[in-house]
Amino acid sequence: MSLPVLGVALPLEGLRQHRSWILDSQRDLEVQDFFWAEVLNGDWKPLAEAIKAELDGYRGRLGIHGPFWGFTIASLDPDIRAVVRKRMMQGLDVCAALGATQMVIHSPYTTWDYNNLDYNPGSRDKVIERAHDTLAEAVRRAEDMGVVLVIENIEDRNPAERVALAKSFDSPAVRVSIDTGHANYAYTSTGAPPVDYYVTAAGDMLHHVHLQDSDGYADRHWNPGEGTIAWPQLFRALATVTSQPRLILEVRNKETVRAGADHLIGLGLAQ
Repeated sequence: MSLPVLGVALPLEGLRQHRSWILDSQRDLEVQDFFWAEVLNGDWKPLAEAIKAELDGYRGRLGIHGPFWGFTIASLDPDIRAVVRKRMMQGLDVCAALGATQMVIHSPYTTWDYNNLDYNPGSRDKVIERAHDTLAEAVRRAEDMGVVLVIENIEDRNPAERVALAKSFDSPAVRVSIDTGHANYAYTSTGAPPVDYYVTAAGDMLHHVHLQDSDGYADRHWNPGEGTIAWPQLFRALATVTSQPRLILEVRNKETVRAGADHLIGLGLAQ
């Protein structure tokens, strides 16, 4: 079995810097210029055209990180949910412009939820109801476009909750993402299971992974090898998944992202 090919998450500047490395292996790419409200509310089409120009000759799987700042997809406030609906549709507008087939969105589950959803009767079902109210239109449109919304863990302490939320849509346009650094934070700081358990919980619902290392205390977005994640065990878990998730390096220092790739390649885990 061939080793998985690493992808990368970059804004336009980083794409220009690492373009040859990406195109040489047609690596999966996640564009990270379009999660800011200021960008989405402005004239973002010239930026999209500039990205498309850099992708001339690109045949890999293309996605974007969708909007997430300042809200949850399961807000208790109906006015906030209306704003989130708008943001999701704006993100899908970008997908249409770029030809992207995947959009990352954020989980609504918090550390507080883990301790309190079952204490307050009906709360667990209501989170799902509110998420459906927020995302129903976006899911229908994503289905028509051939785009998959992947729900990324943020504070999630129970990895099964997000998987159940994704399955509740009963749609090929909703699947699961794992951020390894977020999972390592939850494991180290809040008593969640180790990172590989998040993979096991997701199974073939897993369509996207953010690969980043951390010390488990903060959301470091370090290169793999700089923190405490057990990468061999994580990749053993990934080898059991048949859904071919996009393995996306998402590190804070975009200039050194290839050092993180080289670490995983040196361990014999990826290419």
